[in-house]
Amino acid sequence: MDNIRILLADDHTVLRQGIAQALELQSDMSVVAQASNGAEAVSLVEQHRPDVALLDINMPELDGVEATRQITAKWPETGVIILTMYRRDDYIFEAIKAGASGYLLKEVELSELVRAVRAVAQGEAVIDAAIAGRVMAELRAETAPAKAATDEELAERDIEILRLLAQGHSNQEIADQLFISEKTVRNRLSLIFRRFHLKNRTEAALYAMRHGLVDPPEPTREDDV
Repeated sequence: MDNIRILLADDHTVLRQGIAQALELQSDMSVVAQASNGAEAVSLVEQHRPDVALLDINMPELDGVEATRQITAKWPETGVIILTMYRRDDYIFEAIKAGASGYLLKEVELSELVRAVRAVAQGEAVIDAAIAGRVMAELRAETAPAKAATDEELAERDIEILRLLAQGHSNQEIADQLFISEKTVRNRLSLIFRRFHLKNRTEAALYAMRHGLVDPPEPTREDDV
């Protein structure tokens, strides 16, 4: 794909500039703008239309969740990754509800951050492995009562598409496995998103897990702390 255009927003200047320098070293990435608060991030997204916006949660003027909400509502083609030090479940769920395609901890390895940026630029979803277990544990409690309704409302092919999406497959990989075109996958996902009021692939993946279409991962030892 073309060079991935990235916006960074964090009120810690040294950290933000360090991340920018690291991403600029990638041959397929360029940092087109940097913001020190959420309001500036929204304005710069409008100006530069990046492929991916990396936002901190706790920023002045406009926090990362509200900035995410405004960005995804106005420019859905920009994928948002929350990059934060916070493991709090309320932050995680609020960010996902706001439309974030990814939620990573700042302690993440650079290689993982790079992979996440590439994945979100391709329309995929990412959640840090250190917190994914807790997210899935929260959803596990809702799985049983909702499954029957899902089976009635979704065609079998749609269930297969959602199941593969929740397992982390791209649209092309889903198409290859189901022997259909990539365009068909995109069209079916668009219908599913509209029908169930889902904003992005992250919400679709969580929807599939919540409704028992795919087994959530078991919490890791770190998640139990």
